[in-house]
Amino acid sequence: MKIVSLTLKNFRGYKEQTKISFDDLTVFVGKNDIGKSTILEALDIFFNDGKGTVKIDKDDLSRGANSEIFTIGVVFSDFPEKIVVDSSIETTLEQEYLLNGDGLLEIHKAYKKGKIDSTVVIANHPSNDEVVAGLLQQKIKELKEIVDSKSIDCPDKRVASILRKSIRDSYDSLILDVKPIPVDQEGLKTIWSQIEKYLPVYALFQSDRENKDQDSEVQDPMKIAIQEILKREDLQNKLNDVANEVKLIAKQIADSTLSKLNEMNPEIANELKAVMPPNDSIKWDSVFKGIAIAGDDDIPMNKRGSGVRRLVLLNFFRAEAERRRNERNVPNVIYAVEEPETSQHPTHQIKLVEALIELSSSENTQVILTTHSPSLAQLIPSKNLRFIEKNKASIVFNEGDVGKIAKTLGVLPNYNAPKFSYNFSANHL
Repeated sequence: MKIVSLTLKNFRGYKEQTKISFDDLTVFVGKNDIGKSTILEALDIFFNDGKGTVKIDKDDLSRGANSEIFTIGVVFSDFPEKIVVDSSIETTLEQEYLLNGDGLLEIHKAYKKGKIDSTVVIANHPSNDEVVAGLLQQKIKELKEIVDSKSIDCPDKRVASILRKSIRDSYDSLILDVKPIPVDQEGLKTIWSQIEKYLPVYALFQSDRENKDQDSEVQDPMKIAIQEILKREDLQNKLNDVANEVKLIAKQIADSTLSKLNEMNPEIANELKAVMPPNDSIKWDSVFKGIAIAGDDDIPMNKRGSGVRRLVLLNFFRAEAERRRNERNVPNVIYAVEEPETSQHPTHQIKLVEALIELSSSENTQVILTTHSPSLAQLIPSKNLRFIEKNKASIVFNEGDVGKIAKTLGVLPNYNAPKFSYNFSANHL
C-alpha cells in the first residue's frame, strides 16, 4: 500500500481541512515553522497510534478549533487485491464497497484529548435502504434471516461475504453514496484487523533526534539492536531454557558444596543456601556488549564527529525499518527523513540524497523528505517538490513551484562556474 494523499484537520497548524498529495518521492520545502515536520509527525501518529516516534498529545489540537477532535486521513493505492474477512473465504474491498469514489482505500482516524477516538473507512457505499447500508455490521445469523425473508438465492449461506453479495445482487441497482464506515465498531473489527495487517511500515527519522554522547543509540546503535533482538519471543524461550539449565547445574554444585561443608561445620552450612535469580532479571544484553560498529582505530561511536554519528544512525534507522517490515511480513515501507542534510559535508549531502532518490524508485517503497537546502532541492525532480506557504489563515501547497522554492531557499554559489582573476591597480580604487 502506498500513500496517495494525506488530509489533516484541526491538527496543530492545519486548522482548516488540508489535502496533500504524495509520490514515491515527496520533498517538502518551506520556511521554518511552516508545517513541514507536522506532516511527517501526523503520519507517524496515524501509522503507529502514538507508539512510534511521536506521541499523541492533547495539545496537538489546533488553537481555536471548532471541535475537540482532530483528524488524520490517508488515501492509499496498491492495496491488496483480495482480503479474508470471514472464515477463510477471500473477498475484495471493491466487492464489499469499501473504496472511495476514486476506487482507492481511504482511512480516517479521529483523535480526542490525546487518544484515538475512532477509525473510519470513507467509502462509496450502498445506501438504498437500512438493510443494504448495514450489511457489514450484521452477523451470519442475521444475514441468513435477510436472505430467507426475501427468498434470495444464495450459493453458500455459511459465508458472510457470499451472503452480503447475494443480498446486494438482489437489488435492481445500488445507490452509492460516500459515507464513513466505522470499522472499529463491533461487527466490523474483523475487517479493520485484516486491513491493518497490510498498512506499510512507517519509519520517521527526525532532524532533532538525540545525538549526544550519553545517548545509548549514539554510543552504538548495535546496543539498541541487541535489545530489540532479545525481545523476540522465540529467543526469549531459548534463553529461558539456557538459564534454567545453567541454574539447575549451578544449584547442584551449590548443594553439593553445602553438603560437604555440612560434614565439616553444620552450623555454618545451615546458615547458607543457593540463591538463583529469576530469569527476567538476567541482563542478556550485557553478554553481547562486545558486538558493535567500530572502525579499525576502535574509536567509540559517540566520540566520532556529529556528521558521522548522524550518517550511521540514519542507516541504522533504514536497517531497522527493513527489519520491522520483514517482521510484520508486509511488502511496503515508508521512510520519512527530516532535513537529511543536517551535519553532513556537502559531498555527503549529495550522496545521501542520491541514495534516497534511488531508494524511492525501489518497489513497494516511498521516501518523504523535508529540507532547507537549495543544493538538495535542485537534485529533486520538480514534480516531487512541495512548496509550503501560508495564505492568510490557511496553509497552501504548491507542487513543483521552482520559482517560489528558489526565492525562499536562496541560491548557492556555483563552484563549477569559470574562475576569473583580476589585476587591481590604483585605477581600480
